[in-house]
Amino acid sequence: MLIRAYLHNATWRRIVNLLRCRLSYALSCAGIVRVRHLPEFISVEPADWCMLRCAECPVGQASGGRARHTLSPGLFRRLLDQTGDRLHTVQFFFQGEPLLCRQLPELIAEAAERGIVSIVSTNAQLLTPQLAEQLLRAGLNKIIVSIDGLTQSSYEVYRAGGSLERALAGLRAVADARERTGSRVEIELQCLRLRSNEHEWERFRREYRRLGATKLSMKTAQIIDFRSGSDLLPSDSRYVRYRIGKDGEWHRKKAYRNRCARLWSGCVVDAEGQVLPCCFDKRRELVLGRIEEQSFRDIWFGEEADRFRKTIVQRREAVEMCKNCTE
Repeated sequence: MLIRAYLHNATWRRIVNLLRCRLSYALSCAGIVRVRHLPEFISVEPADWCMLRCAECPVGQASGGRARHTLSPGLFRRLLDQTGDRLHTVQFFFQGEPLLCRQLPELIAEAAERGIVSIVSTNAQLLTPQLAEQLLRAGLNKIIVSIDGLTQSSYEVYRAGGSLERALAGLRAVADARERTGSRVEIELQCLRLRSNEHEWERFRREYRRLGATKLSMKTAQIIDFRSGSDLLPSDSRYVRYRIGKDGEWHRKKAYRNRCARLWSGCVVDAEGQVLPCCFDKRRELVLGRIEEQSFRDIWFGEEADRFRKTIVQRREAVEMCKNCTE
């Protein structure tokens, strides 16, 4: 379904930008940092807070008192004015819950008018039939609904404060709106593989279509402080992205490579307009710039971004956020 959207929205500028991105990444694998392209995709954060207290989410686990922000349509429009003819995708998610941004349908419509594929990831607690129809009529191409258990007891182990009933109702609302509007939106049910739900994995595979999804994604869980392990990790080590080392601590299974396709192909713009190098910068520690103060191009091609890319191709294992990356 997404392939149809990408083919429909393909333009010469997007194709050339994509080829330049691939070439630039290939050069980076040889240790040569030469960026002459704009990102293929950008993850934007519609809202930077959430109603849930998910176990491994910095936003969900944060103490109170933090200011709340939503991405302004004007700021988003300015971002697309500078990048939209090269972008093929906008991902409307980062750390906060996107549906907390009341302007989300407007943001999606802005992307759709420019021929940019849009993807939303949500916990679905606020996904009413009315909102589902608004999102689809705005031009949404894909929605990811996170449900990490098929009983309330298994679901709330990770999604603390959430209701499985509301999440399933939200998933069904999108499915009904898809049928009602004739939309081709892809509906992905996403489940983290956890010890609390491992007895339900087969049930997920059997029932995801009945629940309203068109696709199922079973993902390994990211643990922020993984070195000491976690009770969340499933008992089957094949579905754990860490391993116990000889020192008794947990380590990433994948070896570090001095390269990163994600860093060359995209970036994150959070709800305050800060440009971050990657979605793994969950604590917003590596701010490359702010689009209210600089043009996006100045940030993307700027000294901070260049310095960070060179660090990645020289010694990626020294970058703290990369230690939890799946790439």
